[in-house]
Amino acid sequence: MGYTDLILNAGTDFRSNVDMLADDGTPIDLTGFVFQSQIRKSYYSINATANIIMTVVDAANGNVSMTLDAANTANISPGKYVYDILVTNAANVKSRLAEGQITVTPRVTK
Repeated sequence: MGYTDLILNAGTDFRSNVDMLADDGTPIDLTGFVFQSQIRKSYYSINATANIIMTVVDAANGNVSMTLDAANTANISPGKYVYDILVTNAANVKSRLAEGQITVTPRVTK
């Protein structure tokens, strides 16, 4: 599992590419995997602030993208949040592959 902090600019399109790598640095084959990701104010928040759209870009090379459109990011108040990436493999085993803090910065131009 990896830990990566992200920055999200409120009111803009957010996109981040993630390479899923094994401990030895080789790409994890993501064929048949399903991804979920959420942003929450804290680990203990009952409701998600936003659901991040996860798309497998290159399954064989372990590449996925995380996206939120500007309409969704405009509704997130500036501040610090947490996120994680949950994956379910073809055998229906769930794992948390990544997590971190996501900082939402306010916008000036509206």
